[in-house]
Amino acid sequence: MTLRRVNVLILVLLSIAFLIILHRNLLNLSDFLKQEDSDAAAGMILPFESGFFADHKIRTGEEIPVVITAAEERLGAVVAAMNSINRNTGANVVFNIVTLNESVAHLRAWLTKTDIKHKIITFEPKILEGKISNDPQKADLVKPLTFARFYMPLFIPDAEKVIYLDDDVIVQGDIRELFETSLKAGHAAAFSDDCDSASSKGFVRGAGNQNNYIGFLDFKKDAIKKLGMKANTCSFNPGVIVANLTEWKHQNITRQLEQWMQLNVREDLYSRTLADSFTTPPLLIVFYKHHSSLDPMWHVRHLGAVGAGNRYSPQFVRAAKLLHWNGHYKPWGRAASFSDIWDKWYIPDPTGKFHPIRRHPGDK
Repeated sequence: MTLRRVNVLILVLLSIAFLIILHRNLLNLSDFLKQEDSDAAAGMILPFESGFFADHKIRTGEEIPVVITAAEERLGAVVAAMNSINRNTGANVVFNIVTLNESVAHLRAWLTKTDIKHKIITFEPKILEGKISNDPQKADLVKPLTFARFYMPLFIPDAEKVIYLDDDVIVQGDIRELFETSLKAGHAAAFSDDCDSASSKGFVRGAGNQNNYIGFLDFKKDAIKKLGMKANTCSFNPGVIVANLTEWKHQNITRQLEQWMQLNVREDLYSRTLADSFTTPPLLIVFYKHHSSLDPMWHVRHLGAVGAGNRYSPQFVRAAKLLHWNGHYKPWGRAASFSDIWDKWYIPDPTGKFHPIRRHPGDK
């Protein structure tokens, strides 16, 4: 064999080896990109987020967005509420947690110990300037985060439907069922009417009977009179909301709410007997006879009111799909009814800052 033929053969063999190596590398790159795409789908970081954790449990179906607020002094409540939802469904739930900047680090540290799929959204209280009273006597009652529900389309602009929940709830049913609540055409939200069940026929301590509009609004004011609303109309509780955000944006609900907030600052439209439900009056006005209703078992409330332990039987509470401790007595505090149910879902704070307060045998 001549030297020329040897060189050609060596060149051919080297070319074949190069093609084999190139092919293998391309296959490895393809596998890597597939893995990257899979990871991105499960853990993509979106605007306003500080965390997005994939749940170890297999989650199926369309994404169900849930909005919940997280005040520093109530972070334990938020985590318990989310945990109860997470453990009672196989749905693909993403929690949009609205909090203040100073609570982000604490909340993030807590949630890294869970498999709760979430986004953390920082709320800027400046958005409320001119819309809430500057009365120092009311400062402790007006909490900025309670108004976060007014701005849901800003937090999750791509969502068509969303669930809003107060932090003092425990969910015992499958949240998918609540999400599938049917809203009537033209309705932007569904609430629990305060005449829908025995759970709503209690008194709110310090505020009188707040089952109707007159418990929240001052019907002597001209701005309220001009609306033509009936004072004895059943009110609703905005602690649980199923919202159609497409309709919400179409009707510019957020702007309507803000306008009534601003008018209240100028004309003091809310009832003098109002307790701490400063978010309820503007919602009652905007959604007057223009909202859908929730299944009563999906919002059993007043568990935080006086006598709740006598009002409900243990069997009824166990059957309820969503429990709401609205009222003065929270399940993480002293003397709350049915706090043992809340305790089942509570996840201890790894930083040690939050501790449920419990009555001990020696307490009086």
